[in-house]
Amino acid sequence: MKLDNVLAGYVAGPRGRDGLCLALLLRERVHARLTVATVQPPAWSAPGPSKAEESAWRAYLREQAAAMLDQARELAGDDAEYVTHPYRGSGRGLLELARRSGADVVVIGSAPGGGRGRIALGSTADQLLHASSVPVLLAPRGFGDDPPPAFERLTLAYRRGPGCDAAIKDAARTAAVLDVPLRLVTLVVSPGRRRKIEKDMLGSLRDQAAADLRAAARGRSSVDVEVLEGRNVAQALGTTTWLRGEMIICASSDTGPLRRVFLGDTSIKIVKAATCPVMILTRQP
Repeated sequence: MKLDNVLAGYVAGPRGRDGLCLALLLRERVHARLTVATVQPPAWSAPGPSKAEESAWRAYLREQAAAMLDQARELAGDDAEYVTHPYRGSGRGLLELARRSGADVVVIGSAPGGGRGRIALGSTADQLLHASSVPVLLAPRGFGDDPPPAFERLTLAYRRGPGCDAAIKDAARTAAVLDVPLRLVTLVVSPGRRRKIEKDMLGSLRDQAAADLRAAARGRSSVDVEVLEGRNVAQALGTTTWLRGEMIICASSDTGPLRRVFLGDTSIKIVKAATCPVMILTRQP
């Protein structure tokens, strides 16, 4: 997986700063080209405006876009390209811009309303996470307040399936590019109180998950594996240690379209429970 061309979606405020700081961390590590984009609505959406009204509206949009990109420039400096892209819907606008610019990854911040250190999915993320032709990287709320100096480790949320080999290869390439270790984890979610037959089934599931992880890591040097177990996804993720410079990688659902991002139920839960950035890969054949 390439990371040569990074597209950061920017809006005014903390969430724009969170996503841009994550994009800057990625750019600095891999010396990538960075494009910072703000998506604005079309010049006029109401029917029959007068020329004066339309002119005033266009001027207002230009001023808003310029102000936002000036804020972004204060963070990212002049070593980036800054663009305004008119489109109805910020997520769909970023999708179109990613195709036009040949971006390798799209980076955005968390939607408003989520808890600090967590990722909330709004309309922009929803559009990206169900249609993007390139991986999508999400920054948790508050990431830009005190970003880590560098990435320290990649953790792939592994599940055995048709696309698992492609996901491991992508994760291994990304870890090599970032020069960080790779870890594979599998989540085992179980209810609290169990009868004996349920305990036996859970034991078998746990053993199978561990065997799948060992098989997936075989032949790859310096790859750690862990089975994370809890009553839900959040509790399972909380049973291991997460480094300050950690990034989680999730594969797209096997039911989604090829070469597109398509978030499944488990991946959605991982995104919402994660306390570090999360990258969603496209589905590979």
